[in-house]
Amino acid sequence: MTTGIDVGSHLRAIRQLHGLSQRELAKRTGVTNGMISLIEQNRVSPSVSSLKKVLDGIPMSLAEFFTMDLAVPPPVFYARRELAEISAPPVELRLVAAGRPQRTMSILHARYAPGADTGPEMRSHPGEEGGVVIRGRVEVTAGSATRVLEAGDAYYFSAAVPHRFRNPNDDDCEIISACTLPGP
Repeated sequence: MTTGIDVGSHLRAIRQLHGLSQRELAKRTGVTNGMISLIEQNRVSPSVSSLKKVLDGIPMSLAEFFTMDLAVPPPVFYARRELAEISAPPVELRLVAAGRPQRTMSILHARYAPGADTGPEMRSHPGEEGGVVIRGRVEVTAGSATRVLEAGDAYYFSAAVPHRFRNPNDDDCEIISACTLPGP
């Protein structure tokens, strides 16, 4: 495979960026630990299908592998002004690390104004969702279960279950939540 990049060094850097040992990556892909070592040392040049099989264990597409700029690592910390606004009042949702490549979860800081809700329709999507109320109270409905949660209370459910959030109170409600994203 001729690409213009050092495939072995690039693979090693991406594997390490994801916190994987050669052994763990080999276990995830069914490729031998020795083969991954040989690729990373540029002692063998993998075929496109072999490299794709290795990248599936990260997981990462071939396009992402060849276009990922390892010279600029993604940020670790985000100021409030750097959180992406993904909604409009009366519900404010701010997403942490919106532009991060290979993001596998969404972390949200949500503020529900008095009377605000996620809409009359129940929502559902792949993944799991959980959060902690940090201020105020919110009514959470997940499937046939409904409960009013107060500061310090938490929730966790399969996001495939239809769900809804509503603030029926006179004060703002704030929630920090996380949701896994569907796989590649």
